[in-house]
Amino acid sequence: MSYETTLEELMHEHPELMLLTAENRAAIRSLATRAGERFIDVGICEQTLVGVAAGLALSGRVPMVHALAPFLTMRAFEFIRTDVGIPNLPVKLVGFIPGILSDGNGPTHQAIEDVALMRNIPGMRVLCPADEDELCACLPAMIQDRGPAYLRYNQLPARVRHKGDWELGKAEVLQSGRDVCLLSYGALFAQALEATERLDQLGYSVGLVNLRSLAPVDEAALLEAFESKLVVTLEDHFVRGALRSLVCELAVERGANIELLPIGLQSWFRAGHFQAALEHAALDADSIVERIVGRLEEGR
Repeated sequence: MSYETTLEELMHEHPELMLLTAENRAAIRSLATRAGERFIDVGICEQTLVGVAAGLALSGRVPMVHALAPFLTMRAFEFIRTDVGIPNLPVKLVGFIPGILSDGNGPTHQAIEDVALMRNIPGMRVLCPADEDELCACLPAMIQDRGPAYLRYNQLPARVRHKGDWELGKAEVLQSGRDVCLLSYGALFAQALEATERLDQLGYSVGLVNLRSLAPVDEAALLEAFESKLVVTLEDHFVRGALRSLVCELAVERGANIELLPIGLQSWFRAGHFQAALEHAALDADSIVERIVGRLEEGR
């Protein structure tokens, strides 16, 4: 099923559900015309968009807000924090082309600090599906949950058949490993999967965890990953504020002594076609394997 068809079914099940956008209809282009009065386009005004959504939520609605991820999370951040976060309203924020998915755009259109911003709002759920299958699978739980949520929209095709039902705060542990464990989420899960397969072929014992929910996060899955000799965080986000920071926080809180290799972005990435952008930022599978093998060999 597609995002639109899943959302349309959920609109039939939840009459309180509404669709909002700031002139960004790409994800809901067909559905917008069928939603009637339950669809609102405020134009290119992300702050107004969040304010309208908060008002609707106070009236008993559950607004699904669609906008480009950088403008939604940064331009409207104060509105999200104050109008949605403080009163803990059930506004669902959908950030379009987050992270490396904004491959053809320059720094102004790159949301690579969005997870850090959203996870620092108390009560905000932060969901990062690995592909379209998970994108659709997470929607029922996100809508039924009555807290605020930020969803990193990701419509990449699935590389694996995901295990079990999608649960808020529950990671997908694909395999465990003694030598290294890769922790990833969102668009880079495919690269993490490919890197895992190559490391397996090289004879390493490799773990792979899909952290599709970063807030709340599956602490049990992370603590299990900490048992590996090397823990790798892989993310299309600044290395500060998101997964790498989350892992460090938990390790300190639990007194875990881990060797950590963070792979992410130190600065804005160069615009280009998706694979070229990955390679230039050293986020492709070849670069990931090279860095992991280099670190593992250092320890021998």
